[in-house]
Amino acid sequence: MGTSAKRFARVRAVRTSQRYRLRNPASGREIVIEADRSEIGQQEIYLDRETGEPLEIVGELLPLAPSASRLPWAVENMRFCSWCDQLAQKDLNDCPTCSRRMGPLASRTSS
Repeated sequence: MGTSAKRFARVRAVRTSQRYRLRNPASGREIVIEADRSEIGQQEIYLDRETGEPLEIVGELLPLAPSASRLPWAVENMRFCSWCDQLAQKDLNDCPTCSRRMGPLASRTSS
């Protein structure tokens, strides 16, 4: 088998760790961290850098891991699939719902 018969494909890396939102109960200051599910929980305590107080887990950010997208689900980061009319992150080429290739993003024109 020659070199021309080999096929190379570039596969986009899938994020396996989940992003969490943590809050300092005293000050209300929030941070977002990326960690494996096994690291979050009873055995790991995250501390606020400024005050040294423990942070509480407020929630997981969408999309949940594993996901090809790193953008959080927010209005400014979403677009509609041209095939199934479901929401998908702007940084994805294929729709996570119907798996079809989405059309190009509309370009903004500056006036």
